[in-house]
Amino acid sequence: MTVTVPVNSDHVQKLESTQNETLNLLNSTQLIIKEAVQKLGYNDEMYELLKEPVRILTVRIPVRMDNGSIKVFTGYRSQHNDAVGPTKGGVRFHPEVNEEEVKALSIWMSLKCGITNLPYGGGKGGIICDPRNMSFGELERLSRGYVRAISQIVGPAKDIPAPDVYTNSQIMAWMMDEYSRLREFDSPGFITGKPIVLGGSQGRETATARGVTVCIEEAVKKKGMDLQGARIVVQGFGNAGSFLAKFMHDAGAKVIGISDAHGALYDPEGLDIDYLLERRDSFGTVTNLFTNVITNQELLEKECDILVPAAISNQITAQNAHRIKASIVVEAANGPTTLEATKTLDERGVLLVPDILASSGGVTVSYFEWVQNNQGYYWSEEEVAEKLRKVMVDSFETIYQTSQARQVDMRLAAYMVGIRKTAEASRFRGWV
Repeated sequence: MTVTVPVNSDHVQKLESTQNETLNLLNSTQLIIKEAVQKLGYNDEMYELLKEPVRILTVRIPVRMDNGSIKVFTGYRSQHNDAVGPTKGGVRFHPEVNEEEVKALSIWMSLKCGITNLPYGGGKGGIICDPRNMSFGELERLSRGYVRAISQIVGPAKDIPAPDVYTNSQIMAWMMDEYSRLREFDSPGFITGKPIVLGGSQGRETATARGVTVCIEEAVKKKGMDLQGARIVVQGFGNAGSFLAKFMHDAGAKVIGISDAHGALYDPEGLDIDYLLERRDSFGTVTNLFTNVITNQELLEKECDILVPAAISNQITAQNAHRIKASIVVEAANGPTTLEATKTLDERGVLLVPDILASSGGVTVSYFEWVQNNQGYYWSEEEVAEKLRKVMVDSFETIYQTSQARQVDMRLAAYMVGIRKTAEASRFRGWV
């Protein structure tokens, strides 16, 4: 018997669409890091340190399957840089997980933690498997085996895992329980994204969408626009996209377009978001219930004020960037805009809020969970939302001011802000 694991479909779509492009992801990340390091005035040795993780562990995990056989899975844990503090990042279960991807994503986590001024470096983990074809018991044994395999390099003061593609609060609970058997003195802060009853934080499920919402509100101010009545297109209707569409609708904006893996819905008069949310399935799919469906690419080029790519990567490219009609683009997905397209949008005066800023609400609330675990004192959902708002507003303003002062686009400004803390910590430690 197999089990359906609740997932963030935005992340899953992104992963499956880029499974053959992970080297490009790592290389493009390194290119921007190199430019950011040079702009900040650091030497080549600093770039050499920051372009790769300081540590990556490959593990082999034997798991007894339900039929009695033993299957050996390969897993990874990448720690980009721990000069600032313990590393932090999710663990994904997917058949296309590979070492280069895990490396790149751990670097992105360092950038997100630097942008939001969290006391972390970036980490990331993954196991090559297909949880869609595994039973509940097999998933539990795999989760526990992974923790045993990486236990020597993780912990609340070393490296703190979290959910990611095809992992959820149940899997985090199994991992926490296994770790507590090995290191009884320092749980539950070993892992975040846990169920509330095991020390999870209020507001974690909506954290990414709330962070994107704050970025939209701040971007609108910079453009002298009004969110009330603004026309918004959200590409992607999974966890982040659906919550965001709801937040925008409730704020008085007009959500005129949404999409999922099967196509897009568009209505210049505004969509009934509550109606769509009631009818979408667990993977964020709703367009298959309608006949007047357009393509995702057509939706991107529709007339709107704010465009939010919240699904998969490489959606805005050099081929279509000149046809984007939005004044503001806020990236809720990872890597939805290519470097060439970023340049085109910037030259056209489009305000682009990059992914490593816009989607950093998740790691911020994971940090809040870790803090609450360490204190043994837990906050209300209102407190979490208020603290998240302050972090996101401060982060947006820092990057925007850096962009203006340095005359660079918002993506390069975000990389400069994101990498500075790690670079300074490495310099003070005498590593370079």
